[in-house]
Amino acid sequence: MAGGSTGASDRGGGEFVLKPWELHGEGREFEKLGGQLTKAVAALERDLAALGAPWGTDLPGSGFAAVYGPAHGELVGGLRGLAGRVGKVGAGLHTMAERTADADTSAASGFGAGTGVEGGGGAVVVPAVAPARTTTGATPGAAPAVPKDMSV
Repeated sequence: MAGGSTGASDRGGGEFVLKPWELHGEGREFEKLGGQLTKAVAALERDLAALGAPWGTDLPGSGFAAVYGPAHGELVGGLRGLAGRVGKVGAGLHTMAERTADADTSAASGFGAGTGVEGGGGAVVVPAVAPARTTTGATPGAAPAVPKDMSV
């Protein structure tokens, strides 16, 4: 998957390439794996429950049961949690793909695509800086007003 969503590049120029459609594909794979793991954990629980308590109630059986009970709960709980997290990786990859596509679209429009002034090839281009105003207010030639909030 060189040059794909892994960030690897065949060109050796230090590129990092993210392809949203590949991220979506990998996301679907993780969601599928999470679902399969959930089913496997459910099958394991059913099969272990069907066995009952075959170790008996004697001293060795009771010792085994004392260790098995908590370990069984921790194992099944951990596997359930793992299945959920694998599925969430898939959801995260979908989010990453959508944000990558949005960032690409935003960056492309920031370079003048679709902003107002006719350019070559039918593209609409607007200058990056608005044209200067000839008057600044009620008094021609007065100094421009400086906004108090510089974040505008």
